Amino acid sequence: MSKSPTFFERLGGSTPVFDPHHKFVTSPFFSSTVLAYIRGLVALYTFSTLLFTLIWQAVVLHTASGYFSYFTELTNIGICSYYWASFVQTTAYVRNGSGGRGKGYPLQKWGKTLQVLHMMLGTTIVAYPILVTVVFWGLLRSSSTFANTFFTWDNISLHALNTVFSLFEVLFTNSPPPSWFMVPFVVFVLALYLALAYVTHVTQGFYHPQKEHIKLAGYIIGILIVDLIIFSIVKGIMTLRERFSDTRRRRSQRSRSATGSTGMGGKGLVHDDRDDDEKKVVGDVERGFSPWTDLGDGETRTKTTAERFGFSWASLVREAVGLTSWGVDLAARSSWDGWVGLHMLRRVWGVWRRE
Repeated sequence: MSKSPTFFERLGGSTPVFDPHHKFVTSPFFSSTVLAYIRGLVALYTFSTLLFTLIWQAVVLHTASGYFSYFTELTNIGICSYYWASFVQTTAYVRNGSGGRGKGYPLQKWGKTLQVLHMMLGTTIVAYPILVTVVFWGLLRSSSTFANTFFTWDNISLHALNTVFSLFEVLFTNSPPPSWFMVPFVVFVLALYLALAYVTHVTQGFYHPQKEHIKLAGYIIGILIVDLIIFSIVKGIMTLRERFSDTRRRRSQRSRSATGSTGMGGKGLVHDDRDDDEKKVVGDVERGFSPWTDLGDGETRTKTTAERFGFSWASLVREAVGLTSWGVDLAARSSWDGWVGLHMLRRVWGVWRRE
């Protein structure tokens, strides 16, 4: 009888070793070293943007007092925080000897509390930035969006590049998809932002939730519905990306196992003196199960599609059919909720604009 998963495992963690395949610090398309550089550059850019924006609002616009009252700034602070944290972990993984031959990365030994917090932070940066972009460009943009150089750069950085940085983690890393058990956490954070409206009213004098509490609540509920739809779509995309990567990894391992045991090329049996752990992960985790990884044995020979790319055309067609079926099912289930959420947002925003 199998043991039921613990709450930690339901949140996305694994025991006894956290992230045994090093998915949080690898990519399916390039090495962990390149991933560390990219994450470091994004962390530096987002930090510089947030700092410069805060200084500009304080010195030039004199509006810095409300800087932390906007979901845009809070979401971008989350992106900055996650990319700094992931940059540190990925760099440590590379320095420790990536590919499973080293000591992993520090988060694996830091305890479950910090591991859960890292997964929660990762969940926010694949859901909230896309929500911010949709709401801003769909409802909030105005003639002042590109009024001058600062506003143009600021809005592109905080309301467009934020989604680019989010989609990078979704599509170009091996980070696992968020668990459905993270949904209450996503809802809780949005509820905290609703409470922040009252704090902002007391400290800054705007939002006026006492007078507009019904419309404010309706606005937040509409945003919640849209965010849950975004969460579901992102989770589905990450699940498909993970499925492709895992399929390529297993076929790559079988190909290397067959090569090592039969000694292809007429050279007889090949002695492999690597230990079992190294055999299992070498060439997989460091390059992140890339479809462009060479699966050869050193001999010059023609490789099949399955050997070269980690999948056959038949399996690719099956996956495409599965993706289409999944998309149709998701659209059927979420179309009504999405229509209600967007309709509510537009009605509430229209009332506010008229007032």
